[in-house]
Amino acid sequence: MISMESLRQRLTHVLHLQETPHRTALAFATGVFIAFAPHYLFHTVSAAFCGWMFRLNYAAIFLGSFINNPWTFIPILAASLYTGLFLAGESSAATIEWQQLTVENLFDILSPYIVPFIMGACVLSIVGSLIAYPLMRWTITRYRSMTHHESSETRI
Repeated sequence: MISMESLRQRLTHVLHLQETPHRTALAFATGVFIAFAPHYLFHTVSAAFCGWMFRLNYAAIFLGSFINNPWTFIPILAASLYTGLFLAGESSAATIEWQQLTVENLFDILSPYIVPFIMGACVLSIVGSLIAYPLMRWTITRYRSMTHHESSETRI
């Protein structure tokens, strides 16, 4: 029979709850990198693989990767495209004829935007993860110091 204590210990082990703020922030920043990466439809698989491969905190990596969700999907796509167009020195006014778009001409109409989109998504992945790491590390460190301070006060 599995006790609640053994289940709690197992969950703590799987989620890496006792790891350093550096490792947890690194897992979150990796998730943010994945969230902005241009390989859509594979973000969850990428997060699970990176968590397993590098033994990262699954909760933190999935939290970071789920920044890209149904509510943020379109803004992230647009930001990736416009960042790539800006970096490529092209006009930021994407002129896609949406009324003319069919399955047959999908590639022809969207192909001029593929390279700028990928370039913008990669840049946003790097920038997002570089911002996420110190913010998350600071947040974790601050939270742990506050909870440690509170727990030491209750013992007195």
